[in-house]
Amino acid sequence: MSHIVLVRHGQANTGARDEVDYDRLSPLGHQQSGWLGEHFRQKGDVFAHVWTGTLRRHVETADAIAPDTPDTVTRDERLNELEYFTLSQLLAEQHGITLPTDREGFVRHLPCLFRHWQDGKLEGAPESFDHFETRVRDALDEISARPGRSLVVTSGGLIGMAMRLTLGLDLPAFCNVCLSIQNTSVSSWLPLEGQLALTQFNALPHLDTPDRLFAQTHI
Repeated sequence: MSHIVLVRHGQANTGARDEVDYDRLSPLGHQQSGWLGEHFRQKGDVFAHVWTGTLRRHVETADAIAPDTPDTVTRDERLNELEYFTLSQLLAEQHGITLPTDREGFVRHLPCLFRHWQDGKLEGAPESFDHFETRVRDALDEISARPGRSLVVTSGGLIGMAMRLTLGLDLPAFCNVCLSIQNTSVSSWLPLEGQLALTQFNALPHLDTPDRLFAQTHI
């Protein structure tokens, strides 16, 4: 039976202001990922397949988890994050709405950005909102067709889109889900009568002890 486990990458470069600078794990991100790998091994979790996006932070996270897996890891661009910084630059240039510098501003900024993106109001966007939704759906359909358990290391926006597809979330709910997803959190799905059924969301079993609470991060 298929079983999909989506893991958000470890904490990346939190001070970044562009896609390239963001795309590497912080020291804490490496530690979070290593602890998750230890948790999987202690539980005896074995994955028949491992998938990641092609971004550096995905690859570094998967390498640090080092699950008991086949030799082959599938790198798939469909599992890459939406280009938040690129879209934010377009929003600033075309609508005068600038990228915030604090978490509270980010919480307000993301829904505004996604609304402009979904409505097609960001000229020159690297992909449309509909294209992002479609590529996530196509990737999940392919992964769910594989027998056995699949570990998928990806990003928060993609996991949020998986939630949107699974639960039929509207845009505000989709944004709230994206904002809640923590670094190296675990979310799981099972195929059920041709659809994916959510069985776990945003779990942090490897960080749920008093000495590791400091490592529970959103950004």
